[in-house]
Amino acid sequence: MKKIFFVFGLSLLAGCMVSEEYNIATHRQDIYFYSTPKEIAIGRNIAKAVAEKYKFCQEPSLNRKIQEIGQKIAAVCDRKELIYRYYIIEDKTINAFSLPGGFVYIFRGLLDKLKTEDEIAFVLGHETGHIVARHAIKRLQAAMASNLLLIASTQVESGGNLPQGVYLALVSLMSGYSQEDEFLADKLGITYARKAGFDPKAAIKVLELLEKENEKSPARQISYFRTHPYPIPRIRAIKEELGLPLNFRDLANN
Repeated sequence: MKKIFFVFGLSLLAGCMVSEEYNIATHRQDIYFYSTPKEIAIGRNIAKAVAEKYKFCQEPSLNRKIQEIGQKIAAVCDRKELIYRYYIIEDKTINAFSLPGGFVYIFRGLLDKLKTEDEIAFVLGHETGHIVARHAIKRLQAAMASNLLLIASTQVESGGNLPQGVYLALVSLMSGYSQEDEFLADKLGITYARKAGFDPKAAIKVLELLEKENEKSPARQISYFRTHPYPIPRIRAIKEELGLPLNFRDLANN
């Protein structure tokens, strides 16, 4: 049962309604400073900053493909109260990220490396998993002062006049999550991919592909591994989740 209470006397949380809610992804009670409508408002405003910072893909067929795969993932995910939106950023960066409230972005640099729809489904499922588990909103709660989150959740206009809190929120989210959060997003990603009719084993191919890309330029770590844990322990966890045999490399890097 949701418990709602107000915190008084703490300037950091001034004016915030704190709620203790069951997180369907973590299966435990979590503390939130903001309701789902506020989470959506924060995501919408940070999405405006993304639109000002990056150029989006204008290829109809490719956008349609991402939307079709993304909506299949959204249809089977555990948070149905959100509207999920999937975007391609026209940039060579090898990465993907998501925002609170249902916004998912994949960079063209990563998309061009993925060979099948199954692989794309895992990446989109992973980022959707972060949203389902409310990782973004929890990260912002931990990293930012309450007044900046209040600014980020306030209705604002685009066009270069976005408040500083919105841009700080974007920087925080693009700096990555904890290892625990990433492992959970992987688990949700393969679960949603499988439920949507895709091959969840493609997750292993994605991580192996990204590791090879990183090895090509060891002096300059690709963006994905600056914001995500290295793949070997993640591959092991995915194999265990799918009941697949482990090889020597998996066991040696336990």
